[in-house]
Amino acid sequence: MQSVLSQWVGWRATKDMGKMLGGDEEKDPDAAKKEEERQEALRQEEEERKAKYAKMEAEREVMRQGIRDKYGIKKKEEREAEAQAALEANAEGSLTRPKKAIPPGCGDEEEEEEESILDTVIKYLPGPLQDMFKK
Repeated sequence: MQSVLSQWVGWRATKDMGKMLGGDEEKDPDAAKKEEERQEALRQEEEERKAKYAKMEAEREVMRQGIRDKYGIKKKEEREAEAQAALEANAEGSLTRPKKAIPPGCGDEEEEEEESILDTVIKYLPGPLQDMFKK
């Protein structure tokens, strides 16, 4: 079959057909070395790209800081830190500080009031109903 194809298409086509049909592939003795060099070149290009963009970002940040200084604008992180510090400072000794837990003994009064309200209601009921509720 290869001889027929070689007459039709030429030597290159038969070589490729031989590979597709399961023929022996030519093995390059330097293939591993070439692949390693290619990988190293890709790594180096990636490092150069990262360095380039880091440099560009640093330049942008210098420009941003100049604008912040000129107009008195603070970074978001600085504003959040100042707001948090202000909250903490206001919370100490302030009238608006967060409520603390109920002191002991304060919750007991409600139960007494409920009992007295129930007793008051029972007093106004007719005699047989008062007896039912007292049991």
